[in-house]
Amino acid sequence: MNHLVLFIAGLLFSFGLIVSGMINPAKVIAFLDVFGNWDPSLAFVMAGAVIVNVFGFRLVTKRANPLFAEGFSIPTRSDIDRNLVVGASLFGIGWGLIGLCPGPAIAALSAAPGDAFIFVVAMLAGMIVARMMSQGRPAPLAGETSR
Repeated sequence: MNHLVLFIAGLLFSFGLIVSGMINPAKVIAFLDVFGNWDPSLAFVMAGAVIVNVFGFRLVTKRANPLFAEGFSIPTRSDIDRNLVVGASLFGIGWGLIGLCPGPAIAALSAAPGDAFIFVVAMLAGMIVARMMSQGRPAPLAGETSR
């Protein structure tokens, strides 16, 4: 049952990315070009996502446990360190240059597999290099803290 729910959630997320235009690099780059030919339509997507997240997070965290896990994996770190700044900078530069980020890139594999495939391979290579550069320590996985 858990795998089915995860699959349906992934399909719903992918469908939302496709409908919103997030898998179209030209649309994303136009959104980021605030001093040029700006396309503000993705601002509505972002606002909708923030609103859903604010209410959804409050609703879900009122529960004792998630539906399909033993406990919540809420990050506890709040410090800003070098890894965070470098990682966020690389993410932003890549997003601005290419117009894709990880979720939309994976969803784009169905619509434009050639370009998206190159991005996904480069993204995976970057993840491997980042893991190797973490000085022999495995990089924390989603939901884990690196303390």
